[in-house]
Amino acid sequence: LTLDPLTKMAGILSIPRDMWVAIPGFQHGKINTAYYLGEAYKLPGGGPGLAVKTVEQFLGVPINYYAQIDFGAFVRFIDELGGVKINVPETIVVDLLGTGSATKKTLQPGVQVLPGEWTLAYARNRYTSGGDFDRASRQQQVILAIRDRILSLDMLPHLIERAPALYNELASGVHTNLSLDQIIRLALLAKDVPAENIQQGVLN
Repeated sequence: LTLDPLTKMAGILSIPRDMWVAIPGFQHGKINTAYYLGEAYKLPGGGPGLAVKTVEQFLGVPINYYAQIDFGAFVRFIDELGGVKINVPETIVVDLLGTGSATKKTLQPGVQVLPGEWTLAYARNRYTSGGDFDRASRQQQVILAIRDRILSLDMLPHLIERAPALYNELASGVHTNLSLDQIIRLALLAKDVPAENIQQGVLN
């Protein structure tokens, strides 16, 4: 995610997890291996540190900040918003975390408000014709749906007021080098970027 407050332009770029890249200090491997290696070898900055270095080297651009959000924190935040509105382009079967037929749900095409668990399942699904590339597009769709939900319901003032308590609730599932103050300032900058100024891309 890039954001230029002067031009009010932003960009979202997804990198497939199977992208074959050079990992600093190691041999070539899948890009998602960088995080594992950083954790396993207890490198400075751990998994996020090596993941950032790998992506910087791969793309040739500096990365200032990172945020790692686990499934539980993601679900909790979506539910705090009252769900998000998603325009499902085609019929898709999604799975909640867990096993068994009770965890499956078929989403029909059209606009619908999904709660946290189903939003996560929709974003994680890989079993469509486009595989990881479809999933990357859905994940970007969810990110923009979160933004739209917050702005359309004018929820930002409420979320900022709730920020310290909400951050404490989610802290165990959020790992980032952004301070709470920086997160709030970033949100305030992002809300002023028009939707048409947000460019999206998925590496193929």
